[in-house]
Amino acid sequence: MKKTILPSGLRIVTEEVNTVRSAAVGIWVNVGSRDETQSVAGASHFLEHLLFKGTKTRSAMEISSSIEAVGGEMNAFTSKEYTCFYARVIDTDLTLAVDVISDLITSSIAKAEDVESERNVVLEEIAMRDDDPSDLIHDLFMETYYGDNVLGRPILGTIDSIKGMSRNSIYNYYKKKYLPQDLVIAVAGNVKHKKVVELVERAMSRDGFLDVPNSAPNIRTSPQIKAGGKGTVGLMYRKTEQSHLLMGVDGVSRNDERRFALSILSSALGGGMSSRLFQEIREKRGLAYSTYSYVQQFAGSGSLSFYAGCAPSKTEEVVKIIRDISHEVAQTGLTDEEISRAKGAVSGSLVLSQEDSGSRMSRIGKSELVYGDVMGFDEILKRIAQVTPDDIREIASAVLPQSSTLAIVGPFKNESKFEKVIA
Repeated sequence: MKKTILPSGLRIVTEEVNTVRSAAVGIWVNVGSRDETQSVAGASHFLEHLLFKGTKTRSAMEISSSIEAVGGEMNAFTSKEYTCFYARVIDTDLTLAVDVISDLITSSIAKAEDVESERNVVLEEIAMRDDDPSDLIHDLFMETYYGDNVLGRPILGTIDSIKGMSRNSIYNYYKKKYLPQDLVIAVAGNVKHKKVVELVERAMSRDGFLDVPNSAPNIRTSPQIKAGGKGTVGLMYRKTEQSHLLMGVDGVSRNDERRFALSILSSALGGGMSSRLFQEIREKRGLAYSTYSYVQQFAGSGSLSFYAGCAPSKTEEVVKIIRDISHEVAQTGLTDEEISRAKGAVSGSLVLSQEDSGSRMSRIGKSELVYGDVMGFDEILKRIAQVTPDDIREIASAVLPQSSTLAIVGPFKNESKFEKVIA
């Protein structure tokens, strides 16, 4: 992995993989839904859509067709803390991919008529999420867990905030947040670092975008954020055949050294078919088709969550099982076999996830953006291997006994019985 920081603060990171014939380009922007005020809730995601609608030199059709015409793929996504625009092409089309993606960032025009048409698209996306309980449950959990904190707001925004957002407010948000010091350009595949730097400097120089005073890269920091929803139940009534539940506790923030141990703990609890949740809830009792756990980490906060989808009549029983498993592991830890299996699962999935240029680009781009550095692949595997049973017991006893937050989407109108279960 190689890295160059331009005087403007823009960072360029590359990973050469000369055994492939592809190249993946990603522009990572240090802005997400946690950076929004209530009046522009959903602006980061709305803007992600708008930047594809046209620039000073390309129409929306020209943007999409330029990459598709060479067999490439292009897309974008928005999270709580960052936005990413990316393309994957064969290596000989790297110049095109860098030019097109850079054009979106430096020269989008966000015409009023495009804002109106894309407003309807975003509203349809919100409607689609609301019609999918397995998707909706994650937003409900975050809202319940964090309360009115910025991390609790949905990435998509709300119907009211999207309807009320003006073209000027979105465009001003774009000009304020999309600055060189807030950007990382990551490229992985059959590429040469020096050539990538030349391409990026040329493409990103449009309209004087890089002509700014010397700036240091902007790395997000945050004081510790306390979740306000501990011990509470968030309930959303839906007349569904299955209830969807998400139960979670405080985890660790992004820079916490215990994050490796927590990942192994999460894998052992709900990371696959051999995990405790899967074995107890699905294999032994047949209560759910899908059940799993996952970790989220942000600047200043984090969570460990457990999901299950089950028959409404079995919801209370499933919540009790998750609670009991959590308390048992908090008291006794995991077995040596479970730890060994979870370490292998975490390490193996990490290695397998890096088998294509797009995944490699994502790893180096995200790491550089949020940490200001990219930990070597071998170092990550070493840190996972170094986690001890004592480390697992320590993190389990720290996070699992806490008061849980529970979110449920299903045919329920009263949360009192669920409050008693998690009390």
